[in-house]
Amino acid sequence: MGLLTEGSPLSWPETKALADHVRQHGISQFINLYKRVQDRQGDVLKWGDEVEYILVKFDHEKKTTHVSLRAEEILNTLREKELANPDTVRSLWRPEYGAYMVEGTPGKPYGGLLAHFNVVEANMRYRREEAAALLQPGEALMSLTSFPRLGCPGFTYPFYKPTTTEGASRSLFIPDEAIFPGHPRFKTLTRNIRERRGEKVAINLPIFKDKNTPSPYVEDLSKLGDDGSSQKAALPDHIYMDAMAFGMGCCCLQVTFQACNIKEARTLYDQLTPLCPIMLALTAASPVHRGMLTDVDCRWNVISGSVDCRTRQERGLEPIPEESGVRRIAKSRYDSIDSYLSPDGEKYNDMPLVMDEVAYKQLIDAGIDHLLAQHIAHLFIRDSVSLFSEKVHQDDERDTDHFENIQSTNWQTMRFKPPPPYSPIGWRVEFRPCEAQLTDFENAAIVCFVVLLTRTILSYQLNLLIPISKVDENMQNAQKRDAARNQKFWFRKDVTTGESPSCCQSPTSCSPAEEYTLMTLDEIINGKEGVFPGLIPLVHSYLSSMDVDADSHCTIQQYLKLIQRRAAGELMTTASWIRNQVVSHPEYKQDSVVSDIINYDLLKNMQEIQAGERPCPELLGPNIITKTSDQVPNTLVEAERC
Repeated sequence: MGLLTEGSPLSWPETKALADHVRQHGISQFINLYKRVQDRQGDVLKWGDEVEYILVKFDHEKKTTHVSLRAEEILNTLREKELANPDTVRSLWRPEYGAYMVEGTPGKPYGGLLAHFNVVEANMRYRREEAAALLQPGEALMSLTSFPRLGCPGFTYPFYKPTTTEGASRSLFIPDEAIFPGHPRFKTLTRNIRERRGEKVAINLPIFKDKNTPSPYVEDLSKLGDDGSSQKAALPDHIYMDAMAFGMGCCCLQVTFQACNIKEARTLYDQLTPLCPIMLALTAASPVHRGMLTDVDCRWNVISGSVDCRTRQERGLEPIPEESGVRRIAKSRYDSIDSYLSPDGEKYNDMPLVMDEVAYKQLIDAGIDHLLAQHIAHLFIRDSVSLFSEKVHQDDERDTDHFENIQSTNWQTMRFKPPPPYSPIGWRVEFRPCEAQLTDFENAAIVCFVVLLTRTILSYQLNLLIPISKVDENMQNAQKRDAARNQKFWFRKDVTTGESPSCCQSPTSCSPAEEYTLMTLDEIINGKEGVFPGLIPLVHSYLSSMDVDADSHCTIQQYLKLIQRRAAGELMTTASWIRNQVVSHPEYKQDSVVSDIINYDLLKNMQEIQAGERPCPELLGPNIITKTSDQVPNTLVEAERC
């Protein structure tokens, strides 16, 4: 969720009045920090994952499920070990947006040894078991990307009713009690985003049209207390959602890497950007929202819309008065990145970039290069939407809270992270698109694959760059129903050299369009003979040059097999599996509705799969090994070693 500053939150009018103050001092803080750390060298590879979980309450007698609003209570206990002795804990726990959500990370980052890939899954399992020990009867800790009936009547335990005319959300569907109560940031963000926008957020997802789905599908929202504004914002044949919780109440899987210096960090930021939509499609896990089957498989546009604080003028829905200072802003503050950072990426920055011109000039005058200056100045077109009175006045030589205030509320596919002031931590890059997977095995496989890709990219100096406009197009295609099997994605033809394709007589005569083409996910991940080597074969080539112990080799191969089979369509994505469970349920009426009983059976099956009690070869494959300790494999499913 980003920076969790403690203090007294300011209202939107107070925050708005200080917007220029935050921007001005945030830029000064970045400049001062940059001057201290720009030449920092020699940091070793460290990396870590973040997994978010949902607390689910099962009522087995009534066959219903709810989200359990006990996250704060559980977190207070989970964090006791860290508060007592932070240097010895195996896991760290943090709050998330939902009062039913928790986030777990390793107690210490992993390093550059390949043997570390052999402990990732075990640590994830340890985290799950540590939290599960605090659950009450009927509760389960589940790494779900989205709770399928979030926003349906009575979806919380205990029950609370939405308040449509007061509170932070003013949602027709989500009570404010579903927002994490233990930190003021979450409700402050919710209220300030709504007030800055000038109206409630409006998320519309296309509904999955089944045989008995009404056409057009139009809801009567007046019975929920709508004053007419929601009915106006809701689109026909779409599922309408009106609160930040629908997006920020989803779970994801993220990976952060430490680079050896700023140059390597900028390279990783750029080279991983074209992989964001690829990994989003591969990890697709959320086809159901507000109890309805949608025609998309991912959370991304939901969460993008849930924090879209742009006014109608900024969204291009109303004319902008001359000399008003208002800018047309193309995207929400939660979206894909808009520009590359490395010199190699500059020619692929083909989209207009709106910048804070004052901030840009300030950065350039301070000696910061054009690419980094425009990146920071682009982030700073946003207002602060969460400010605390104790943090208004800061020492720009030592503090970075104003910079982080803006940086941490630009939730993009990639995040470029400077070293914290006076810290042993170096330049970092955060990879943010992946959806949470059901089992620790899957989450570990995704994390290890992405980390291995970074090592392969740097070792072989791979070039994955394509125009930003094509990355944006890929991001939309990645969310479509069964995109992993049915969609094609723009990808670079020759990733093994930074030079232009051999079809070009000279660099100047080569059209950028000749550098990339449309490929299936299978071709990108597994390769196509004589056409494209494939990312997995490149990783295998990298591993063949390394000294890998037998146990780590076996673990890595299991993970890569999962990725290969998902990309090839031999295994389902989580989204496809969920969709199949719904439409094949005996109670499903071919009307797109995921009822209480369907949801109960779906989540019960998922809980049994993640616990290793139910085999699921169509999702996981026939042979897997799940690590329950740092070194010892436990075959929860009938498994072969390699």
